[in-house]
Amino acid sequence: MAVKQPSGALAGAGRRPTLWRPSMLVGTFFGVGLMPVAPATWGSLATLPLAWLLMRWGGPAAILLAAALLFLLAMWAIPHVCAAVGKPDPGRVVIDEVIGQLLAVAAVPADLTVYAVAFFLFRAVDIAKPWPADWADSEVPGALGVLLDDVIAGLYVCPLAALAAWLLGVWW
Repeated sequence: MAVKQPSGALAGAGRRPTLWRPSMLVGTFFGVGLMPVAPATWGSLATLPLAWLLMRWGGPAAILLAAALLFLLAMWAIPHVCAAVGKPDPGRVVIDEVIGQLLAVAAVPADLTVYAVAFFLFRAVDIAKPWPADWADSEVPGALGVLLDDVIAGLYVCPLAALAAWLLGVWW
């Protein structure tokens, strides 16, 4: 008797996902999401060198533009990764953390101490999921739901990171 393959979001769940698919490269942020322990934390951490370069290259506008472009790419990639893995929000998808972390540092200068503060604040807020991030995480379906809680966390942290920069005397 033939086994019926799932349709829709879980189609392809029986296949082993490959990193060399463009959607998997985007969704896992070039494989960072495949780390065996704490992939979301690694995704956030891997974002900081990118944020540093973007800030040096084009300032806050470059970071915001990168976050917007990655958001669009993520809206395309996440459904493919979810279908390949067979889960609605697999841990290996870390592009959402990348976008949230970029937003968290968008208003601060490229400074190691301030970026460290923003990193820890972002991870704490992303894990705690204060409202409306918890609502977005549990109630918004699909790729938008995967992304929105991290975008909200990044927007929460952005002014806190700016305050930390000011308190530390690190400013433009």
